[in-house]
Amino acid sequence: MVVPFMTLYLTQSKNYSIGMAGTVMALMGAGSICGGILGGRLTDRLGFYTIQLTSLFIGGILFIVLGQMEQYWSICLCGFVLALLNDMFRPANATAVAHYSKEENRTRSFSVNRLSINLGWALGGALGGIIASKNYHLLFWIDGLTNIGAALLLRSVLSPSKNSLTPPKKDFKQKVKVQTHSAYRDGKYIVFILMTVLFGGIFFQNFSTLPVYYSQQLHFSPSFIGLVMAMNGLLIALFEMAIVFKLEQRRNIIYYITIGTLLTGVSFVIFNLLPGSYMLAIVSTFIMTVGEMLAMPFMNTYWVSRTNNDNRGQYAGLYTVAWSAAQVLGPFCGTQIVEHTNFRTLWWVVGGVSIIAALGFRSLQRDHK
Repeated sequence: MVVPFMTLYLTQSKNYSIGMAGTVMALMGAGSICGGILGGRLTDRLGFYTIQLTSLFIGGILFIVLGQMEQYWSICLCGFVLALLNDMFRPANATAVAHYSKEENRTRSFSVNRLSINLGWALGGALGGIIASKNYHLLFWIDGLTNIGAALLLRSVLSPSKNSLTPPKKDFKQKVKVQTHSAYRDGKYIVFILMTVLFGGIFFQNFSTLPVYYSQQLHFSPSFIGLVMAMNGLLIALFEMAIVFKLEQRRNIIYYITIGTLLTGVSFVIFNLLPGSYMLAIVSTFIMTVGEMLAMPFMNTYWVSRTNNDNRGQYAGLYTVAWSAAQVLGPFCGTQIVEHTNFRTLWWVVGGVSIIAALGFRSLQRDHK
């Protein structure tokens, strides 16, 4: 609930400028970068279970703390630390999905994981919009308590002592001595990561500049904004698994990533081509959701395909860093473009970046099935 409404919280409840709000989002993105790197390395050393449990529990506490911060500098600092600890979860969780799944159903396994995320996103977006219209501070409490609840659920179901499929910590300690191929020396993977940063920079406009555009330019209520965000999660929950099942193994996965990237860019450019309305917001969300469903599941398949059991955390960490870097660059650049020009310019820039990213992904197609 917190992240999608963070810019609205800072600009409306705290009365900060959109540039100041963008700086907070950028600092949270910087924390995510640090969390991705640290989480990936610690996952290979301590195990994905330990990192997930720690990240969920402490992150939940910090969500509540962030909602109590009053000074701008304290919001910046707390946001950075929260993002660092919270995003240690992502490489550990991705490694866990790869561990519990099999090669033949791995893309679908990641889609199931995304399904759970988007069901939460649909519910959180809808309720978050209603709650934000009444009291922004409740968002932080709910987000924090659900994180802590998830930690307790993880401990009760997937701890090594209660689930034989979860490796004990000692197994990971033995692996650190094994020499493995480094993700940082994998040239094709670095290109993929750079293109993911560009794609993510586009995608994160959904949570930074787009809600402000809806509010300031199209004069939508927080409740409607929340419902539009919930539509994205609901569509993914209903259709992504079926789409992935139909498309998996039919074409080169880079093809789907490329098309998805272009569609995501189109979902923003459409605001410059048609008059703003409630229906346009719905159409834009639909196009963006289709792009997301085509691109993201197969992005996960791509990075996992280049790993083994001993370096998977490192690859997952770098993939997390790509998204975290996008969380820095996307909101910061987007809000700065809006503050110094206008939203129309931003949507054209986003469209151009989507073309560059699509071409970059396309260059990897001949090297991957």
